Parts: sequence; structure tokens; C-alpha cells
Amino acid sequence: MSYAIVGFGKIGQALAHAFARKNIKVAVASRRPPEALAPQARAIGPTVVAKSLRDALEADTIILAVPFGEHREVAKALPSWKGKTVIDAMNAFPVPEELDGLPSSAFVAKSFTGAKFVKGFNHLIAATLATDPVVEGGHRVVFLSSDDEDAIAPVADLAKQLGFAPVKLGKLNEGGALVHARGRTWGQLIFQDLFKKEQ
Repeated sequence: MSYAIVGFGKIGQALAHAFARKNIKVAVASRRPPEALAPQARAIGPTVVAKSLRDALEADTIILAVPFGEHREVAKALPSWKGKTVIDAMNAFPVPEELDGLPSSAFVAKSFTGAKFVKGFNHLIAATLATDPVVEGGHRVVFLSSDDEDAIAPVADLAKQLGFAPVKLGKLNEGGALVHARGRTWGQLIFQDLFKKEQ
């Protein structure tokens, strides 16, 4: 399984730290050329590799960490997203009117036709996401939601590999609403830093 993070701002870099901590190879890409990202990527760890967007999108699993308005540009970079898993780590706040009342992830999913689409890693602030999720007797929780039940399993496995405790919230417009912004308010689970004890 290969991984890429698209977007190398605070959230993208925080996620890159999580991969580096576990020595899992991950490509990172943004609008900037790879040589502009390379020094930062190297500073995070040897398994974090700066690539062009086109090369990064060859990965099996792509984590979206771009500003919300840029997701369409990323979606256009591939003619088909079939066979790819897309993890939406973005937040749309305040919620743009264009969403037509849909949760932002359901709106974004429309652009990534054919992809297995999962909302995840979006409810924590970057500084928290960047720290080691394994703490005394437990693991930091990440919430996952998707309209495709099968899509969640591999993302939950990745979360576990990275040291997090995945908690499935069900469909995007059901449990997933707890980690979305609604109008001008955040879902109740946004910014909740929770831990799950070892079983």
C-alpha cells in the first residue's frame, strides 16, 4: 500500500510527522514544486518524500490536506479515481453556501468520482495531530466516516499503524456530521482530544 499527502501546510506536515515516526514511506505534494518542499520533507524524516502532484497521485491512498477551495483542482489531476482511497482531512469553515446543505465531505466526494472516500484525521488541530498519539496506556482517537463501509477498514488499519485509535462514526451525514462544520458551528467532536485505552 502506498500513501501520499496532498497539501503541505500545517495539517499535511503534522500527518507527515505521524508517518515519519513509524518509518512509513509517504509522498508529499502541493502546488509548489517538489524541490521547494524537499528541505521541509527531509527535516521531518527520511521516509517523507517530496514529489510532483502527478507523481504523488500514483499512490493507492491519498490524504487531502489542501485548503477546502482547492480540492477541485486536485480532483482534476486524474481522469479517474477508481481504485484509489481518498481521505478527506480538510475542514470547510465557515461553511460555504455552495454545499447545498450537504456535509462538506459528501460535497467533496462528488469531485472524486470512483474513489473510496473517507472523512478522517480532520478533527484535531495540527499541533496535536503532529504529536505522538501513543500516550501512557492509550492511543489518541481519530474519527472516520464514509458512505462506503468497505472504504473505512483500510483507513482504520492505517490509523492503527500510525499509532492512533480509529473510531468509526458511520455515514458522512450521520455520525460524520459530528466532525463537520454546520453553518457557523463546529460538530461536537471537532477539537475533542480523546484517548482510547489499550484493551
